[in-house]
Amino acid sequence: MSFVDRYLAVWILVSMAAGLGLGRLVPGLGDALAKVTVTGVSLPIALGLLVMMYPVLAKVRYDRLGTVTGDRRLLVPSLVLNWVLGPALMFALAWIFLPDLPEFRTGLIIVGLARCIAMVVIWNDLACGDREAAAVLVALNSVFQVFAFSLLGWFYLSVLPGWFGLEQTVLDVSVGEIARSVLIFLGIPLAAGYLTRRLGERAKGRIWYETQLLPRIGPFALYGLLFTIVVLFALQGDAITSQPFDVVRIALPLLVYFALMWAGSMALGKAVGLDYPKATTLAFTAAGNNFELAIAVSIATFGATSGQALAGVVGPLIEVPVLIGLVCVALAARRFFPDPGPSAASPSVVPEGPSRV
Repeated sequence: MSFVDRYLAVWILVSMAAGLGLGRLVPGLGDALAKVTVTGVSLPIALGLLVMMYPVLAKVRYDRLGTVTGDRRLLVPSLVLNWVLGPALMFALAWIFLPDLPEFRTGLIIVGLARCIAMVVIWNDLACGDREAAAVLVALNSVFQVFAFSLLGWFYLSVLPGWFGLEQTVLDVSVGEIARSVLIFLGIPLAAGYLTRRLGERAKGRIWYETQLLPRIGPFALYGLLFTIVVLFALQGDAITSQPFDVVRIALPLLVYFALMWAGSMALGKAVGLDYPKATTLAFTAAGNNFELAIAVSIATFGATSGQALAGVVGPLIEVPVLIGLVCVALAARRFFPDPGPSAASPSVVPEGPSRV
């Protein structure tokens, strides 16, 4: 194992601290990063996410996707968890924990509506989840995100609060903006990964592709992850460090959300008979959120310095360390699942690495 792989959890925490420090100590850094944008998110973050996702999606065996798309025990729970229970739970937690802070509350609800399509592929790989299943569920979330995000935003911010006599908010975001975000953060790396495998196997065969090429490009997923974390926290480092009590208020419902969504999804996967790799994929795709979309929507609608945008940024501040911790919990929970056999297991992003994360 490389030095970075061996101490991955440490480097993630160091990257978070470095980003916060840079954002706090370097005058104008956050503003400079924010000016170079793609759909409201800084271009450096977009590049980091693309570098992070490409190696993992290049590892997907696309000829196996058919076995996943027909598995209703996986697809139906995933849709219910992501598009019914997840947004409803975040709505409830936002109102329970932040009844007196409408900007933060709205930002959290937007985070709950943005289902994960990017960083989840890293957590899933580190936890030895089913890589093909993750590709299918992420693609499914993407399609639903394009058509359901605006509708759910209208329902949870304008309609449902009115039924209970609560404060209502208007979210102005078009289907085109959501589709553009999905295209950038999933479409580009997915197409690149698919073409790399297709052309690589056609040129030199699967054995060469998986034993020679993949080990060379694999480490860039972790480098992209660390780079993204540094840039993300540098972007809002000053806001986060200057408002610690607000960050704590926002963090509490997020901690409850991640714990309930992940543990509940993992338990549901076992209850419906999924093996460990698929149950793990179900849990991480349900617990993770599309923070880049949530931040982009919050900035575009309410402004870069708004409380809604700050809540979006605190999302990954809490999600990154919590989900890396849940990777360790997932690996420890493997003993509660029957062994699916070597053919059904997905290797991790780093050979033998996840067991030592």
